[in-house]
Amino acid sequence: MSDLDPRVFPPAKTRTHEVCGPGAYTFAFALAARLGGHCMWVRGGWDSTEINPNGFADFIAPEDLTVCRTKDQLQTLAVAEEALRAGAVSLVVMRLNKPLGLTEGRRLQLAARDGRATGLALIPEGMGSNAAETRWRCTPVFDPGDSTLQRWEIIKNKSGTLGVWHVRWDAASRRFIMVSPAGE
Repeated sequence: MSDLDPRVFPPAKTRTHEVCGPGAYTFAFALAARLGGHCMWVRGGWDSTEINPNGFADFIAPEDLTVCRTKDQLQTLAVAEEALRAGAVSLVVMRLNKPLGLTEGRRLQLAARDGRATGLALIPEGMGSNAAETRWRCTPVFDPGDSTLQRWEIIKNKSGTLGVWHVRWDAASRRFIMVSPAGE
């Protein structure tokens, strides 16, 4: 086992990235843990998923997470853009349910750069913006001995190669460790 390659994770700071798949929340909280500082989670009124900060205490302290509920995706994007630009948080996570246009995606990239923050859009499978720096697909891997095993795949990368990693969360060190897939 070794640390996940720092050229891959965490993704580039001051940029906006995307993640899809059933392991997307784990990816988001692992990124929050790796970046440190305060995280803002923005979700629209369409999203019935409730975030309990205590449920992710192995990743970040509950007081380091602000959950913001907006009316719709337009308001979600506006709040995320302002939070990124303000520079008061290290990570802004936004749940999106509609495709993101190039203009909106570019505005998020500029806001992340200006505020020196990282943006992460949680998107449905098959959706994505051309403006995203990277797009990840994250899925849990069945392992009866460890419920933290994940398969992370970069499916879009503007500044590097694509790849697949099997990772395991280590709560004590608050980091993901790269592991070999079974049989390798």
